[in-house]
Amino acid sequence: MKIQLAYGRTSLTVGLPANRTTVIEPAHQPGLADERAAVMAALRQPIGAPPLREMVRATDRVCVIFTDSTRATPNERLIPWLLEELGHVPPANLTLLNSTGTHRANTADELARMLTPEVLRRYRVLNHDCHDDASLVAVGSMRDGTPALLNRQVVEADVRIVTGFIEPHFFAGFSGGPKGIIPGCAGLRSVLANHRSENIGSSRATFGITEGNPLWEELREVALRVGPIFLLNVALNERRQITRVFAGDLIAAHQVGTDFVRASAMRKVEAPFDIVVTTNSGHPLDLNLYQGVKGMSAAARIVKDGGAIVLACECREGVPPGSPFERLLRSGRNPNEVLDRLAAASVTQPEQWQVQIQVQIQRRAKVLLHSSLPDEVVRACHLEPCPDIGAWVQTRLAELGAGARLAVLPQGPLTIPYLA
Repeated sequence: MKIQLAYGRTSLTVGLPANRTTVIEPAHQPGLADERAAVMAALRQPIGAPPLREMVRATDRVCVIFTDSTRATPNERLIPWLLEELGHVPPANLTLLNSTGTHRANTADELARMLTPEVLRRYRVLNHDCHDDASLVAVGSMRDGTPALLNRQVVEADVRIVTGFIEPHFFAGFSGGPKGIIPGCAGLRSVLANHRSENIGSSRATFGITEGNPLWEELREVALRVGPIFLLNVALNERRQITRVFAGDLIAAHQVGTDFVRASAMRKVEAPFDIVVTTNSGHPLDLNLYQGVKGMSAAARIVKDGGAIVLACECREGVPPGSPFERLLRSGRNPNEVLDRLAAASVTQPEQWQVQIQVQIQRRAKVLLHSSLPDEVVRACHLEPCPDIGAWVQTRLAELGAGARLAVLPQGPLTIPYLA
């Protein structure tokens, strides 16, 4: 059978044996017939909050927070519609803040594609910089005593509007909601405190869990300290069409959204598999290997101990090269040595959470990578290159024998399987 794996801007066709392959995908949700009308209706009849137009005065300083280029949010549609609803607010009173978290800033060309050139011309658009202390304000402390630093534009605004999309997240439970504030607009020290190894290692810090997840609960605590926040989040299908809109109170609207996404994305399986082929949901989520750990994590939930995960992740932006993620992966000769080094470190380092999760997966299963990266780079990251997924799977199944089981996650972490 031919299976289309989400890969880069298009897809990757892989031939796999029909009689031995279990395909696991989200329950399909059709795109909304009129996305703009649905967004406007949600803004005018929000969950747990007054209508946005009534809530925002023309004299208010408004900060609109949007997701960066590594996220699939349809900013080019959502942001113009949102600004249309805020037409009574002069552009001079409105700031659009790119919630880059610890990622790189987006270029002017990228921002124009993400927001439309007209939005970029009319409004002040800023990239959040987690390293720029002058742009940060403390709003109390993190649970470990580290200052809780947030972007000044967020803290000093009269009205904050967080936009984004909701999908299962491999250690925060779900994306969207409070994550737009922190880590999206937080200082590096605060992000490191939240993403420390004890939080990442919690059994509750995983896909689909928010309540009781120490990492997510701390994000919620810090986000709410800045005052009321209006949320505009959406759910998307595999075609990046909007399937539902959630607007209103930050926590109440996000809860409705996570319930909707959980019902479509979480898929039960009866037993683990010898091989799991997965993706990182294609562009833009598979821009680099750092993001690709999410796809590995989805597959790891249903792979047998000693089994194999094959990840298709284009990585057109590399590991990224020279990143803390790459440096930490190269700090040991094998995954066990890397994990030991992380455990022995006295402080949390940037991006160590992604490394910690990858090497923990590799202690249980072999991980192969099909990507645009050179083989030597793949091996330096302790992964095995896999130029032909179909051929490797066929060979491995023959070695394992007739009872071996194979699963495929064509949409990667947009589908979250779990064992019954």
